[in-house]
Amino acid sequence: MSDAEDRGPGGARPVLTVRDLSVQVATDAGAKTVLDGLSFDLIAGETLALAGESGSGKSMTALAIMGLLPKPMARVSGGTIRLGDTDLTALSERGYRQIRSARVAMIFQEPMTSLNPLMTVQRQLCEVLLEHRVCSRRQAPKRALRLLQDVRLTEPERRLSQYPHELSGGMRQRVMIAMALACDPEILIADEPTTALDVTVQAEILDLIRTLQAEHGTAVLMITHDMGVVAEMADRVVVLREGRQEEAAPVRDLFAAPKTDYARTLLAAVPRLGTAPDRPVHPEAQKIVEVDDLSVRFDIAGGLLNRTVARVHAVEGVSFHIRERETLALVGESGCGKSTIGKALLGLVPWDGSIRIGGVQTRGRSRAAMRPVLRDIQMVFQDPGASLDARMSVGEQVVEPMRVHGLASGSELGDRAEWLFRRVGLSPDMLSRYPHEFSGGQRQRVCIARALSLSPRVIIADESVSALDVSVQAQVLDLLQELQEQDGLSYLFISHDMAVIEQVADRVVVMRLGQVMEDGTRDAVLRDPQHPYTKRLLAAVPVPDPTRTRAPLPDTAGIEEASPIFPVGSAPARVELRQMSPGHRVAH
Repeated sequence: MSDAEDRGPGGARPVLTVRDLSVQVATDAGAKTVLDGLSFDLIAGETLALAGESGSGKSMTALAIMGLLPKPMARVSGGTIRLGDTDLTALSERGYRQIRSARVAMIFQEPMTSLNPLMTVQRQLCEVLLEHRVCSRRQAPKRALRLLQDVRLTEPERRLSQYPHELSGGMRQRVMIAMALACDPEILIADEPTTALDVTVQAEILDLIRTLQAEHGTAVLMITHDMGVVAEMADRVVVLREGRQEEAAPVRDLFAAPKTDYARTLLAAVPRLGTAPDRPVHPEAQKIVEVDDLSVRFDIAGGLLNRTVARVHAVEGVSFHIRERETLALVGESGCGKSTIGKALLGLVPWDGSIRIGGVQTRGRSRAAMRPVLRDIQMVFQDPGASLDARMSVGEQVVEPMRVHGLASGSELGDRAEWLFRRVGLSPDMLSRYPHEFSGGQRQRVCIARALSLSPRVIIADESVSALDVSVQAQVLDLLQELQEQDGLSYLFISHDMAVIEQVADRVVVMRLGQVMEDGTRDAVLRDPQHPYTKRLLAAVPVPDPTRTRAPLPDTAGIEEASPIFPVGSAPARVELRQMSPGHRVAH
């Protein structure tokens, strides 16, 4: 390759050059190519995004660059990866150990699986520093503290002595970033670094990566399927599909005029705040779910006698209702009590207050008495892979609720299963397959079919599309709305994604620390927010438009730091909701 060819965009010499990279994995049917002829350059100080859906080869590219392909199952079958003048594909494992962290570092999607649960934060940071001889053993603790300060971690001195399970998701991700930057690498590979995080934490992490990049001049390879993150972070984009490069362009050019049908489809599927159409109003419809003064608390034991010393006030005095054909959205960050409310409606956690489903009070009812009530309310969970039994065919799992409730038997079960599969856009000949034979979107459709098997009146959708690619997410949301129109279903839609909420919700309840901060119609809450917390949630949503710069998050004034954990005998102060306009209430 000539010196001229070795230059990247704008004539700058790249720190990383990938040419015709191909990766193969071993399967029962023989070698399968999962990455085919990928080429790109990464320039010092820039952010290059690898974008595409699950299975497109994004993470496989990162693992190939880091020398972390699972051997002997996967191997680089062709092409070159050059870090400056070093050919990474020719390195031994010993050679790679000198490169990792020191010159190329990686932030993984799920920090809890990347951090050692048996080691304190300080010990893990010091291990990286000492392995690469960044400083002496005596200097390592001070250097570790400075790294935590650099990533803006609160109370860094205290965090050093903590274990990963004692930190929130956002804190763990900051520790991962600190470890990645410990050796001041030339390249930072961020593999879906914000997918598992709440929207406000995601915004903080993206701001942090951008700030650290500017301070250190680090090149960033951002791997994501979130086109909002691409628009916000990237200078250039490479769009991957099934292991092949579909399109490569500067980020503004891609969003303004995508050249391939796939890129156009990917961008069209991105939910955008402020673009959702009006939804039909059913003000006189019957109330299907009525919740009044709901509270859920969990005991924390401690001391020599293992007595209850504190309580988690997961839900505190929440009231709402859901009408026929209506979608009520519960919005908020992790730990605000959204999923706990869903579990309380199904009787999966102990609770206080009043819950009426179809006019029937569920408090104090036995399991047998609850069975007919539970036919009216079903749940679709976030992770379809975890909520399906890997040892049973999907057909068996779809008909199991009907067997339990004695609604059908014999050939009628098979006929009903085939009908349900057609309803959710799956072929009846798939009924004999097992969960691992389906894609993520198809598995979620199976879970929806199972939820529909009892002809419920209400479906609780608990983060049911957050784990899906954007185009699959759009398909599942369309399916849920189609079923609502055809069957008159009501939904309790639990999510932290404000753009998705706008697409599906009639009314919105914003929660924080187990209590309601704001509730009202979709337009009132999302387009005229009154509470500082709601404003902060909305301001954190990535905008899928590279010509617009997301404003800094609003100041946290009025959003005091707090915890839902209180000693026995104490409880949080109940917030009062003030009517701002008809049907729009705000905590004060």
